[in-house]
Amino acid sequence: MKIALLGAGFGEAHAAVYAHRPDVTEVVVFGRTPAKLEKFADEYGFASTTDLDALITDASVDLVDICLPTHLHAEVAVRAMEAGKDVLVELPLATSMDDAQRVIDTQRATGRQVFVDMFSRFSPANAYLREAAGDQRYGALLSLETESRTALLWPGYNLGLDAMAMDVMHGDFDLVTSVLGAPDTVHVTGTESPDGRGSAADVLLGYPDATARCSASSLMPQPYAMRGGYRATFTGAVLEHTTAAGFTGQGSSTLTAYSADGEHVIDLPDGHAYTVMIDHVLACLAGHEKNRIEPATALDALRLTLDVHHRLTAPRAAQQS
Repeated sequence: MKIALLGAGFGEAHAAVYAHRPDVTEVVVFGRTPAKLEKFADEYGFASTTDLDALITDASVDLVDICLPTHLHAEVAVRAMEAGKDVLVELPLATSMDDAQRVIDTQRATGRQVFVDMFSRFSPANAYLREAAGDQRYGALLSLETESRTALLWPGYNLGLDAMAMDVMHGDFDLVTSVLGAPDTVHVTGTESPDGRGSAADVLLGYPDATARCSASSLMPQPYAMRGGYRATFTGAVLEHTTAAGFTGQGSSTLTAYSADGEHVIDLPDGHAYTVMIDHVLACLAGHEKNRIEPATALDALRLTLDVHHRLTAPRAAQQS
């Protein structure tokens, strides 16, 4: 299988997975910065190009993996499908619901397989929470709190309020909406560092019989790396998940249940979410699995993400006008 990997920034997280896949015979990386492209050649032996159109239309390419800036996701996904390629799109799928629907319409018209990198769905801890909420093994879910905290780990890439919902909180919103559905009420607060490079946001979501709170920050110092998790309060127990990782998302993870019976660490299967996500994509392309991350399944989380994004950025837009 030949893969066109578009983007020399976060594309490195995907490249690290492809490099260890025997069924991936060739990867060609598109980018604009020679120094970044050289890193892919040195570390993984991947070829590179600065010609996006030629790579997308290359008849030998099987999968186009889009790790470009978010505003380009939908446009390039549509172009790749129209060129006869299957597509993996880094999240979020699009910067508007209209563009997201355009991707879905093109998918249906071309018959291509399209995957959205909702990697958090493949987190064993998140999967356990979805199952626990679904079968009510701990009773009804009353409260769900998620938290994501990170340093600015990606050179040249800032995480101010204009990026917080789209690039940091989107996965948590996918978890919340998959468990509790669309919220009835949304309250958003945010703050930004003086240089605008980092920010923090707090989102309170209201439901008839539950509440959810999603907090995120990119104001942490470099040694902090990435940390986070969730706390799910049921009528019969509390599930608490903690994780610590580097810029590729790889690191430690612990899930603990607290109940009247005591404290119990949940034994979860091994598996790094990005790796399992790409394993799933390649298995689908080989006809061994059914797509669990189609664009249509990402719409609820995207709708909430865009709502929060607009609320976080509206005050700034008003100040600049």
